[in-house]
Amino acid sequence: MPSDRRIAYFSMEVGLKTEMPTYSGGLGVLSGDTLRAAADLGAPIVAVTLLYREGFFRQHLAADGTQTETAPRWEPESFLEPLDTLIKLPLEGREVCLQPWLYRIIGVGGAEVPLYMLDADLLENDPEDRELTGQLYGGDQRYRLRQEALLGLGGVAVLRALGHDQIETYHMNEGHSALLTLALLNEAKGASSVPSEGDIVSVRRRCVFTTHTPVPAGHDRFDLDLVRSVLGDAMADLIESLPCRDDNLLNMTLLGLFFSRYINGVARRHGQVAQSLYPHYKVAAITNGVHARTWVSDSFAQLYDRKIPDWRADSYYLRQALDLPVEDIMDAHLRAKRELISEVAKRTGVQLDPSIMTIGFARRAAAYKRADLVFNQTETLRQISHDVGRIQFIYAGKAHPHDVQAKELIKRVVAAGEELNDEVPVVYLEEHDMGLGKLLCSGVDLWLNNPQKPMEASGTSGMKAALNGVPSLSVLDGWWPEGWIEGVTGWSIGDGVDEEDSMQESLSIYNKLSYVILPLFYGSPSLYGRVMRSTIAINGAYFTAQRMLQQYLNFAYRVPATEG
Repeated sequence: MPSDRRIAYFSMEVGLKTEMPTYSGGLGVLSGDTLRAAADLGAPIVAVTLLYREGFFRQHLAADGTQTETAPRWEPESFLEPLDTLIKLPLEGREVCLQPWLYRIIGVGGAEVPLYMLDADLLENDPEDRELTGQLYGGDQRYRLRQEALLGLGGVAVLRALGHDQIETYHMNEGHSALLTLALLNEAKGASSVPSEGDIVSVRRRCVFTTHTPVPAGHDRFDLDLVRSVLGDAMADLIESLPCRDDNLLNMTLLGLFFSRYINGVARRHGQVAQSLYPHYKVAAITNGVHARTWVSDSFAQLYDRKIPDWRADSYYLRQALDLPVEDIMDAHLRAKRELISEVAKRTGVQLDPSIMTIGFARRAAAYKRADLVFNQTETLRQISHDVGRIQFIYAGKAHPHDVQAKELIKRVVAAGEELNDEVPVVYLEEHDMGLGKLLCSGVDLWLNNPQKPMEASGTSGMKAALNGVPSLSVLDGWWPEGWIEGVTGWSIGDGVDEEDSMQESLSIYNKLSYVILPLFYGSPSLYGRVMRSTIAINGAYFTAQRMLQQYLNFAYRVPATEG
């Protein structure tokens, strides 16, 4: 297998299974979906990430929404195959040993994508170094820089040791892995102390870069003194010779941009935002997608298997959902909804009513995602639920342990639920993971998304909902401007003008619920079912990882004949 891999995909996190806490949210889940699609298409890809023995934290919520965290433990041996390969990477003046573990991603036709997860928890290592593959996004800046060195520098070394010597394209999924460019540059320049322009061009011809967020916290920056301490003088001198710095900081995003022949954002809107942020580079756009077989609920999978039998091999066949009887779609949805409500009762003891319009909101807790926007006027919500039609909310999402604002956001949502009491039930579920995410995206009646524009790069939860016939009510940011057909695939919050403030947008939510969505849901359920059907056929069929990966193969991974 090693000799036939032409593309190496690097990501700080990869979401594969609920039982493997090696992802924190959208970036990792997207990585997993990308690799599953690659296996389905038989693409010649190999992937690299780190093996996090403690993974991302387990979330615990008190009655008032206060979040605390504990470290999960899982057994890699249950899912991965340890490989008899060891590489050594110099960090802070000593050698850190890395061992790869293999996870085989098998596609629908039997093709395989190997994922190497790098492990530093080895007896050969210093006790402090053994912790480097402990927590995902844990520790301080020094910890993060050393982790990213393992991923970028160590990842290239592992690929070499395993015989992957035909790699034509290195795909950096965000800036965490950008140090791989320096490993390639060192190879290109050989014994020369200073790289030539030709060396730089040779690296650039082999690298592509995907940026996933305009939010500053998503872009790693490291003090150059720290870089020198961790990576050594030679590597620090090399970095200081390159245009990848903000003042006295190494900017990992700028490093990735500088060395890439192809750069893309993850939605058309995000591509425009990223272009304005990085005007000296040409930024394209490949809109994200989700892996259909992974995110379709059991009830819809059974329906598709009966009526659209080829959907597993080619998710674009879901266009044929337009021929499905509305009654079949509503029946499949009701079964998914009952499954979700049963899980809510199991976790919380709260018994929600399956006949009530259920609105879902589940994503990483972050201030700009504004989970509490719909609760700006609780009295208005109470009145809508009483006068127009009953509503209930199900929330989920983890806040980073150091993100105080995000933790307060969770508490505000819980407090709003307490204020609304049984008149408008609000449930916040802890431990949002892939398993719960699938239940939520398939079991609610409406998917709510209201980040602060233009900070949503893409957002994939609404795509997962669409695969299960759940329409979105969303601000026109991220992917939604591409998927939005008013009243056909869902509804917009506001009119897309960036100057809209949170009060205007919350009023837009209330108006859409009062005058459009709830009257349709309760007054004309078959018409609501038609919206669900068109949501599957239009958005579910298009916003898939299969389409996304094919576009990467066509545009990003195609090696140019000449530089330019």
